[in-house]
Amino acid sequence: MIYEEIIAELDKRKALLEEVSNYIWDNPEIAFHEVKAAEKLCGILEQEGFEIEKGIAGMDTAFKAAFGQGKPVIGILGEYDALDGMSQVQDALEKQIDSTKQYGHGCGHHALGTGSLGAVIGIKKFLQERHLEGTVIYFGCPAEEGGSGKCFMARAGVFAGVDAALSWHPCDTTGLFSGRTLAVIGVTYRFKGKSAHAAGMPHIGRSALDAVELMNVAVNFLREHVPQETRMHYSITNAGGKSPNVVQADASVFYYLRSPEPDSLLDIYNRVCKIAEGAALMTETQVEVDYHKGVSSLLPNSVLDSALFENLQALPLTGYSEEEYGYAARFKSTIEDQQQTLEELMSGAVDVNEILKHKEDDIYAFVKPRPAKDCLLFGSTDVGDVSRICPTSQIHTATWAAGTQMHTWQAVAQGKSSLMHKGILYASKILACTAADMFLHPELISSAKTELELKSSKQKYVSLMPEDAKPQIDRE
Repeated sequence: MIYEEIIAELDKRKALLEEVSNYIWDNPEIAFHEVKAAEKLCGILEQEGFEIEKGIAGMDTAFKAAFGQGKPVIGILGEYDALDGMSQVQDALEKQIDSTKQYGHGCGHHALGTGSLGAVIGIKKFLQERHLEGTVIYFGCPAEEGGSGKCFMARAGVFAGVDAALSWHPCDTTGLFSGRTLAVIGVTYRFKGKSAHAAGMPHIGRSALDAVELMNVAVNFLREHVPQETRMHYSITNAGGKSPNVVQADASVFYYLRSPEPDSLLDIYNRVCKIAEGAALMTETQVEVDYHKGVSSLLPNSVLDSALFENLQALPLTGYSEEEYGYAARFKSTIEDQQQTLEELMSGAVDVNEILKHKEDDIYAFVKPRPAKDCLLFGSTDVGDVSRICPTSQIHTATWAAGTQMHTWQAVAQGKSSLMHKGILYASKILACTAADMFLHPELISSAKTELELKSSKQKYVSLMPEDAKPQIDRE
């Protein structure tokens, strides 16, 4: 249901949300270093009367901000990390590095964190106006890009006691962010051998690079013998040097292993570890396994999805001016046709024809139809761990020109546009109104929890993040 007090409050906060989003875009910071973004958000939340707890789960830029008291407890997830190598001049219609920045918001997390800020401000107003009992918490989640901040938070019990969680993501379309994702393990295998002159004394050497190559060959043979949804990809991060006439004494390979269910993923991980041991045995080298992180797959919740989707249908989409359509058209002209529907084709979330009929649109100013059933999205997100602790649901809203992909210079360039600002405000309203539904109708939360219990009955949540793993940004 749409609540006028929430809509009116957020319309009043429009300038604030734009200022915060622009500030974080202007000061991009990568995983675990989002100092300015976290300080900005915490400062505003403190002014709004939220109780702030900083440095949670061993991360300086992770925080939680709570308002209200008692049950239910509704969490809103916020992110604010940028990407390395994504520096881009604002509004430029070609890839153009901003000489003042190394990083850039290629995934729109400056907007994500801001939209979630707007949501909790709207919820606070609602609780006050209606004199309701309940608590809303803004979870400041660092390092979604590669660092999996929410997994450290989940492992530390930060989300314990939360009755439901909501979030959103910038996109070129508006709709539910629904579907299952893949659980993922990130692991590096470091081989150590013995150097020697590759021509004069090759029999003395023990090649760590040979071990890496043999391991990769064996993993490629393994692909036939794992569930078909499994994904295994690798990067040789240390080839042992640039001299071919030296037997390489050190070499490393970094793997991402993905599978729909955490238990099957652990089985695959153990098999890959055996392959690494076999490669070391064949080459008379030693192997060290560095398990960086583990992220659970997302469990969609149809009860919360329904609540979000009803509000997406009830709240009219933002209108756009002729100038905004022109702005979007100019960016769309920089995107190859194949890219323009890639995200929709990958998601499988709707009938592809539903998107293709809008192919000529410069802005996707419509709500995507709700998926008929859960689909498998072949990416991974640290929201997955949250979704296994409490019922969780997400939306995405149109913040970019039609066809804009995440992690592209086009996404960065449009980061301070009015399209972005309108998408932020719309997301804030939808999240806040859906949270309000839960505060007024606790049976909604009960139904969502029942669904989660049924879906997780065969496998209770256990964090895939190792107990000794620590947040870190610099990775070999």
